[in-house]
Amino acid sequence: MLAADPGVSIARIAGEAGVDRRTVYRRFASREELLAAIYACRLEAIEGAIADARLREAPVAVALHRYVENIIGVNRTWPVDLARMLADDEIRARRDASIRDVDTFLRRAIDEGLLRPGTPEGWAGALLPQLMHLVARQMPDLEAAQAADVVVDTFLHGLGAAT
Repeated sequence: MLAADPGVSIARIAGEAGVDRRTVYRRFASREELLAAIYACRLEAIEGAIADARLREAPVAVALHRYVENIIGVNRTWPVDLARMLADDEIRARRDASIRDVDTFLRRAIDEGLLRPGTPEGWAGALLPQLMHLVARQMPDLEAAQAADVVVDTFLHGLGAAT
């Protein structure tokens, strides 16, 4: 509900969850505390997805697919934007560490020949999350593994016809 409408009331959230709003307020003292808990869960899920993908150890193609599949699952489970929490220094530091891990992996993918060199700095790191976000939202009927197939194929081969 918060992903669709960040201003949604606690009463509506509670109603959708099948509880009274007082129940929500017993667990979370304020709307900000509820939002912080949601963002913390998303961030933990992202960190878990990165760790599970084994970006440093697994073969690059395997790690890429695993990472994409995991993040699609995170995007579908926690469809909120972490940008709202970046004023929190701890959240920002953890998010930045995750981005560094993925950027290091993408450099490894270039070094090992899976991605072509010569694209603008940061382009792969900017494009991949957008593709994952898009497939998570626009293709909800695809299983995460199938959605990852679409993203990885598009990421590695684009949409141009083979020549």
